[in-house]
Amino acid sequence: MKIRIKFTKQGTMKFIGHLDMMRYFQKVMRRAQVDIRYSEGFSPHQIMSFAAPLGVGITSNGEYLDIEVLSTDSSKIMVDRLNQAMVEEIRVLSYRRLEDSGKSAMSLVCAADYTLEFREGYIPGDLDGFFRSLQDFYGQDPIMIVKQTKRGHKEMDLKPLIYQLERRGDKIFTRVSTGSTDNIKPELVMETFYQSMGWEYPKFAFQIQREEVYGRDSAGLLVPLEKFGEDIE
Repeated sequence: MKIRIKFTKQGTMKFIGHLDMMRYFQKVMRRAQVDIRYSEGFSPHQIMSFAAPLGVGITSNGEYLDIEVLSTDSSKIMVDRLNQAMVEEIRVLSYRRLEDSGKSAMSLVCAADYTLEFREGYIPGDLDGFFRSLQDFYGQDPIMIVKQTKRGHKEMDLKPLIYQLERRGDKIFTRVSTGSTDNIKPELVMETFYQSMGWEYPKFAFQIQREEVYGRDSAGLLVPLEKFGEDIE
């Protein structure tokens, strides 16, 4: 049975890298006595995969992990059991069954939401002016950049890959293309904006938080990854 787990990652856990997160969840599965399926062969390992590894230093309200289990209790019981085995800075939000033919979270990922909050000491003196300039920047078409790739440098239009960019209070909200094909980080969006204004980009100006990760349904609409599964009663 395929299971999709949604969880948060906050506090000091934002400094834990992807490989250590995988090891952490392997231990949690054992502590919570999840009847997880193991691979066959000389060196069996738990069958699990993450949707889109999170960068070090970024917090999240919407991370996803797919596993396979041999048996399971209800979604409510499993969420409670997993959270009892977790540190407080990681909380499981949902535990949902996928169809046997369901695609993995990793292969579905195509977009993600991010919130960027100014760190202390980096708030612009003219905050309203800053956001007006940001909206003018987003109104450009195209937004050309030179991106570093495995094969060298590539010129590309960033505009079609930024689905939303707007002010929410004193924070910046953006929805960007994410995945194996066009993976756009919010840092790239902000760095491009700063460069367009002739400003030096302060790398540590923002605390970034991922809010949600999306796939596309059969109609081509963006859907949170947990919506591809259903609760187990």
